[in-house]
Amino acid sequence: MFAIARTFALIGVDAEPVHVEVDIGGGLPSFTIVGLPDAAVRESRERVRSALVNSGFKYPQHRITANLAPADVRKAGPGFDLAIAAAVLVASGQLPRTVLDRYALAGELALDGAIRPVPGALAMAEGARGWGMRGVAVAPGDAAQAALVGGLEVVPVDRVTSLRELAEGSIEPIPPASPPELPDDDLPDLEDLRGHPALRRCLEVAAAGAHSILLIGPPGGGKTLALNRLPSLLPPLSRNEVIEVTRIAGVCGENGGPLVRRPFRAPHHTVSGRALVGGGSPPRPGEVTRAHRGVLFLDELGEFRRDALEALRVPLEEGEVTVTRTTGTVSLPCSFMLVAASNPCPCGNGPDSGECDCHPGAVTRYMAKLSGALADRIDITFTVDPPPPEQLTEAKSEDSSAVRERVLAARAAQEERLGPGRANPDMTPSEVRRHCRLDPAPRRTLDEGHSKLGLSARGWDRCLRLARTIADLAGEERINVEHVSEAIDKRRRNEQ
Repeated sequence: MFAIARTFALIGVDAEPVHVEVDIGGGLPSFTIVGLPDAAVRESRERVRSALVNSGFKYPQHRITANLAPADVRKAGPGFDLAIAAAVLVASGQLPRTVLDRYALAGELALDGAIRPVPGALAMAEGARGWGMRGVAVAPGDAAQAALVGGLEVVPVDRVTSLRELAEGSIEPIPPASPPELPDDDLPDLEDLRGHPALRRCLEVAAAGAHSILLIGPPGGGKTLALNRLPSLLPPLSRNEVIEVTRIAGVCGENGGPLVRRPFRAPHHTVSGRALVGGGSPPRPGEVTRAHRGVLFLDELGEFRRDALEALRVPLEEGEVTVTRTTGTVSLPCSFMLVAASNPCPCGNGPDSGECDCHPGAVTRYMAKLSGALADRIDITFTVDPPPPEQLTEAKSEDSSAVRERVLAARAAQEERLGPGRANPDMTPSEVRRHCRLDPAPRRTLDEGHSKLGLSARGWDRCLRLARTIADLAGEERINVEHVSEAIDKRRRNEQ
């Protein structure tokens, strides 16, 4: 007696097809799982046995062998339970084979036969569609994510006994889902940031072009308050971006419906390099991947480990992390905005304040956490000084909705120029030459800035991209002297 069920193994943020081959033969009763399973998969034997018995099925008193193919791909997690149980029931003649021919299955079994959600429902649904399956059967808690994939039946099954109904076709698949509208919730509003007109301008430019930004200043100056309000300025996710973000969140164990807000990740400064960029065996997404299409906020930048910060250099440049292990190579997407805040020295007051009691060597080591190579990849650097008291009590300032309208107009211009989901920092060198052409006057301004600040080749290109964003905010087709001058001023701290 033999049966094959179809399920998936998560590799990075993608789902790889797995055949669950179950053979029930003669010999002493036993249950063996092969195919490079981890501890959670091997423990599936006990969950399957208890779930079948407690659901009224007959557990075969024979030699049961389950092979998870391909055998050279590591299988991790409890998501194989449902497929193994279904294959055992079909191989023992308790279910018709149609249930395995039509549907891929994924779910964790409780001992009473209930089916629990597992990570990666959306990735598995995309895998089932690519595999040519009619549909996918998942726990009810995973159905909303899986239903984002069109052209596929998504059937919620809450118990092992539901497999009978699935075989009979008596369970209605849920309708395809569309991302819900962006809710009007209580995101921190830019109106809370009183004074700081130059800082507000930096936030607007960064949001308009998805540029990285670093704020440096003493405690209490408004750095963290300002950067926490950046999400309220960003445009909503497109449908394709919703699917990308939801797939990553699902692989990381966030079940439920689609995510419609751009991610905002703020890891603690004790985070390791592996947790920041991803790794492990099998490779798992890190914070940069979980911030894909959103924001990675590093508060107290000077407290982070230098090796963790240096690991950000390639992700910032490439928008992708490649993790190589002996078992293979996995690519993880990580197109994100890096926003960071830092004190000027360990005590926070700054060497030029007259109140700093830090040793010069301590100040040097503190600021050296941000290497020149990483600083060169940050488009905007701004020094934040505490505002005077009269600005803290000023009348109501411009709120996020007003700024967001200008940001949306600038982003629309960039997408029309570059394509959906792309912003000015994504331009290739050839696109920079084509879309950032300078007339003689702004070219002389950039040449003077290059000579004065010693711009690197990367800094030159990033300055052009930043000037292009400033021109987009102004609704200008051509980059003029004012746009270049502002871009140079916002890069000035990087080059000094």
